[in-house]
Amino acid sequence: MSITTLFTAEDLLAMPDDGFRYELVEGEIRKMSPAGIRHGRVAGRLARLLGQHVFLNNLGETLTAEPSFRLSRDPDTVRVPDIAFIRAERLRGWDDREACWPGAPDLAVEVVSPSDTQDEVDEKVGAWLDAGAAMVWVVNPALRTVAIHRGSTNVTTLGENDDLDGQDVVPGFRCRVSELFDPTR
Repeated sequence: MSITTLFTAEDLLAMPDDGFRYELVEGEIRKMSPAGIRHGRVAGRLARLLGQHVFLNNLGETLTAEPSFRLSRDPDTVRVPDIAFIRAERLRGWDDREACWPGAPDLAVEVVSPSDTQDEVDEKVGAWLDAGAAMVWVVNPALRTVAIHRGSTNVTTLGENDDLDGQDVVPGFRCRVSELFDPTR
């Protein structure tokens, strides 16, 4: 009989910095693969476009650098999106010195890395939606697409010639999908 040790969000956040990234899924610590240059470039472009719009329109906060979101307790799940957006009204009274946001962001963005499997991406999308995210964007640099998830069966996939729209989650945000991938822009 094997005994499994379940870790908590506090255990995860107390880990020494060893240069790797980690998430906590139902009490299990998972090491994440390093993001590549293309991944960083695409995430940076989208964060800049989204962040500028959110800031100029006082909509809330756009978070990058893998912010921690505690999606569940006992066992704990802590996920870190590539980009997150939280509406202004949800930020009132929040102490930004807290290590983890309690719950999901309004928008979670996952940029697919070459090492990500489809099952891993689907698991993350499901976790975000189950925890209350209103929308999840899955940006795939290899396919040059963005999949918009508004529920487990409400998925729209956009190609390079389509416009990515913030809908009711990030009102007024819009950009051409190709802007995220074109290395000359």
